[in-house]
Amino acid sequence: MGKILLTGGAGFIGANIAIKLQKMGNEIVIVDNLFSGTKKNLVGFDGQFIEADVTKPLELEGKFDAIIHQAAITDARFGNEEMTLKTNLDGFGNILGFAKKHSSKLVYASSASIYGNGKVPFKEDQKPDLFSAYAKSKFEMDAIAGAHFGEMQIVGLRYFNVFGPLESHKGRPASMVYHLIKQVMDGKNPRIFKWGEQIRDHIYVKDVVDATILAMDAKSGIYNVGTGIGTSFKDLANTIIKSLKSNSKIEYFDSPYGKDYQYNTQADISKARSGLGFKAKWNLEEGILDYIKWLEKTKG
Repeated sequence: MGKILLTGGAGFIGANIAIKLQKMGNEIVIVDNLFSGTKKNLVGFDGQFIEADVTKPLELEGKFDAIIHQAAITDARFGNEEMTLKTNLDGFGNILGFAKKHSSKLVYASSASIYGNGKVPFKEDQKPDLFSAYAKSKFEMDAIAGAHFGEMQIVGLRYFNVFGPLESHKGRPASMVYHLIKQVMDGKNPRIFKWGEQIRDHIYVKDVVDATILAMDAKSGIYNVGTGIGTSFKDLANTIIKSLKSNSKIEYFDSPYGKDYQYNTQADISKARSGLGFKAKWNLEEGILDYIKWLEKTKG
């Protein structure tokens, strides 16, 4: 057990990490400016919460055994690209400096968005294909981290398509799984792009939390965090219809996106297995069923 600084801890993934680490007996200090997070995600969390912007110098007392950096503008289609780049890179640089100064382990959120429409399954060392300022910011973070691998323990996690509890506050950027579940639960037909052949590596947030915790004891490096399994939009929609025992029918519509859109995400998970000791425990159908139970219970 230890003392852990968690940035972005009121966000989707951050809040799930905070709750799990607290249950494990760790002392958690959350820093979040609530730009996209919400304190409603932290029901049951009784650690310290500091409302602050990580792009500004942090004045925190005591030593932290580890820092988990989740704070960022995470919407890949956020309207201000300059702000996305500056916020994400300034925040990372500030946290990296803080970690070095205090000799803390650092685990940070990278993204599978950097692979674009590269060859699948995506491998950590393949050439990037950057569509957005968000993807550019994450790739630059990885490059900065790589320059420090010999100086400190620093691990970057390229999360794939994460879904699960505590994401509803995100609105439009929430996962495809969430939006399709809500459509069917509301008695509507699930709507996907023609003709549902696009593919995603959907990973349940509980698995992402486990991978992030494992990363605190891993060697410096960049690791994919996915299931290694790609699922088509059509198969996803049908799985959700089946899980909800619904009579809904898929509706197809034209994609508003052109070439700057990822048509297939699928992780090569070999490095995560060997370097993190991580393999996803939840398959897609199990994760969806667990998520549905949570949504029905919480009215989320």
